[in-house]
Amino acid sequence: MITVQNNLSIRFAICVDTDDPDLLTPRMVYQVLPDEDAAKSGYLRVIDNEGEDYLYPARYFVLVDFPQPVQQVLLRTSVPVMRSVDSEPST
Repeated sequence: MITVQNNLSIRFAICVDTDDPDLLTPRMVYQVLPDEDAAKSGYLRVIDNEGEDYLYPARYFVLVDFPQPVQQVLLRTSVPVMRSVDSEPST
């Protein structure tokens, strides 16, 4: 179980832009890892689609605050919780 103290450092962000759709998927939720130096330079350290933590421009994300039960579910989920849906039907 996640304690309240640990919960304070758990952050999530939704991707809103990317330059590499293999690593980041717009509209998908990503866990943000603490990295003060990166934040000072305008970057966020996130766990990307390959399961690796990497620095990406902060402008690619919108930080979100989820209720604790949602955070717990996201932390237990090892697969992407949302995939982008093409706006055009395939033919």
